[in-house]
Amino acid sequence: MQHVFNPERVCAKVFMIDIDEQTRTIRNFEFKGGCPGNLNGISRLIRGMHIDEVIERFADMPICPASKVTSCPEQLRKGLIELRDKLNAGEAPSRPSFVLDSFSFGKM
Repeated sequence: MQHVFNPERVCAKVFMIDIDEQTRTIRNFEFKGGCPGNLNGISRLIRGMHIDEVIERFADMPICPASKVTSCPEQLRKGLIELRDKLNAGEAPSRPSFVLDSFSFGKM
């Protein structure tokens, strides 16, 4: 299952978190925008980890000097908490909606 999260007040614009629903382990983490070296490093480190372990490890992270409020690891933690809460409530994370989804392709 892929969960799309829009981080706030950081350079990255979108986080795509792919998890195994049964084990709640992270299969993949991709992003758009942000620092590719740091976020690719984070992606490789968290792959295979349980979401609760990542949430715990990313608690109290230093803030990004550019943001002055938060950091990408803190925003990833926020996205994982949101995902965990939805899973605990039995909700399926919402799929992103793309503009083309609204077009109907009928016979011409």
